[in-house]
Amino acid sequence: MKVTVIGGGTMGNGIAHVFAQYGNETNLVDVKQEYLDRALATIGKNLGRQVKKEKISQADADATLARLHPSTDLQVAADSDLVVEAVFESFEVKKDIFTRLDGICKEGAVLASNTSSISLTKIAACTGRPQDVIGMHFMNPVPVMKLVEIICGQATSDETLQKVTAWAKDLQKVPVTVQDYPGFISNRVLMPMINEAVYCLMEGVADREAIDTVMKLGMAHPMGPLTLADFIGLDVCLDIMEVLYEGFGDSKYRPCPLLRRMVDAGHLGRKSGKGFYDYE
Repeated sequence: MKVTVIGGGTMGNGIAHVFAQYGNETNLVDVKQEYLDRALATIGKNLGRQVKKEKISQADADATLARLHPSTDLQVAADSDLVVEAVFESFEVKKDIFTRLDGICKEGAVLASNTSSISLTKIAACTGRPQDVIGMHFMNPVPVMKLVEIICGQATSDETLQKVTAWAKDLQKVPVTVQDYPGFISNRVLMPMINEAVYCLMEGVADREAIDTVMKLGMAHPMGPLTLADFIGLDVCLDIMEVLYEGFGDSKYRPCPLLRRMVDAGHLGRKSGKGFYDYE
């Protein structure tokens, strides 16, 4: 199968990694060569880690890298069976990409988005082939995490759903089918929990370590909600809470003022060096 992944960031390079690892010729597209170089370096490092842990052989790692084809030209998607968009969470950016893909991709190609919260129905309406548009929401880090949320828009066909479900299984992932409502399942459940943890911190219920420890030891979460928010990015958490709040119009999804204040200050978590914890 021929695959094109658009976006070489954290999610995009992970998605390209797994498709190439499981035998698919995979284009990786981004707007600048330096972004592609960085993505390929990350994939190489992650493959090296898999070799060290004896998950794969060095020959497997070399073959995976050989199946990856970086490009700054979206036109390389023309003969792909599947295109996965994995750019940042902006509807306007995704609209532009899907409008262009509609004119580039062959008939019957599946156009997927890795969006974590934006409506698939709305994205699909940017094309003349909404039946072929679907969500493939991978979890970070992609080479490790088993779940893929498969999101069906209003017009997604059963044939498209069956194809994508089978492809996800070919990657040794566990696909879960979800209908297109704000936040899907993962973020509709996760983000209000994180938001409530931020409220607990803001209201002085407990300090950050206590909040995280309660959720780790009491609820068997691998990391506490404030640590997880730093890992995801506080700006991403805020964006998703805004989508939930706007989509449902329910005050229970109102973003915590402290979360908004930290994003305004540029304290975004690990990627900025400071969030609820310091990473300098």
